[in-house]
Amino acid sequence: MAKKPKFIDLFAGIGGTRLGFESVGAVCVWSSEWDKSAQETYNANFNHKPAGDITKIKSSEIPHHDILLAGFPCQPFSLAGVSKKISLGRAHGFHDKTQGNLFFDLARIIHDKKPQAFMLENVKNLLSHDHGRTFQTIKEVLEKDLGYKITYKIIDAQNFVPQHRERIYIVGFRDHNTKFTFPVIKNTGKRLKDILEKKVPDKYTLSDKLWSYLQAYAEKHKKKGNGFGYTLNTGDDVARTLSARYHKDGSEILIAQKGKNPRRLTPRECARLMGFPDSFKIPVSDTQAYHQFGNSIVVPVVKRVAEQIVKSL
Repeated sequence: MAKKPKFIDLFAGIGGTRLGFESVGAVCVWSSEWDKSAQETYNANFNHKPAGDITKIKSSEIPHHDILLAGFPCQPFSLAGVSKKISLGRAHGFHDKTQGNLFFDLARIIHDKKPQAFMLENVKNLLSHDHGRTFQTIKEVLEKDLGYKITYKIIDAQNFVPQHRERIYIVGFRDHNTKFTFPVIKNTGKRLKDILEKKVPDKYTLSDKLWSYLQAYAEKHKKKGNGFGYTLNTGDDVARTLSARYHKDGSEILIAQKGKNPRRLTPRECARLMGFPDSFKIPVSDTQAYHQFGNSIVVPVVKRVAEQIVKSL
């Protein structure tokens, strides 16, 4: 493909996928994201406010594009999301009437716009959800109903950033003769000390009350044989997966400090943990920023997959 490929950015979040594809020369022609706070961050960085709720947007309103990109909502498929919904007696997967069926809006747009390629991203558990039936349905829709040749792979972001974060990437091409392989990835050996700030305000240090609560909570569950609790890290560690709930207590990634209680990561450190450049603007509150980065995609992983997709076209 001699000309720069055009892409649309669905369930765009704060634009991590867009950054990855723009870095290899692709051009964004349209985006959609329903969360108002994420729209604000996206607009601050790309000078472009995404369209809203995808279920209310007709395919005819979406411009022509070569590549469709979507990190479609993963709550109905993730382990944590499924266990939470089961405990609340709620449906999950494709039976979730609000989020699970958003995949079918993707399918509608792919069917109507017929892009040359797409890249979909989701949690690793999508493969095993509902004993593999959910993924089988997705595969059948993409291959049989829509006629695309698909390849998928689980990639762990810790090869690029100091965070253990496994996600499935599904890449599809209309032309079945297209030669595509996922990139060969070598571990860069990054550790938390590579992303930590030198000076951090005291407000990120846990209060005595919260630190005592986390220790007691962990001890209680340890006696029951459960794995619940906090994770204390030094600069030499690779972090656990940053989640959208990080703003609540920071328990999954706490940084040890000499002579005082451990601390949360700052929003800028979370941005770095997701592979965002320091030039990326964070115009929202800390709470919103934690939520947004926890829901985002790791930029350098996207970049490597994007290189292969653009090369294949």
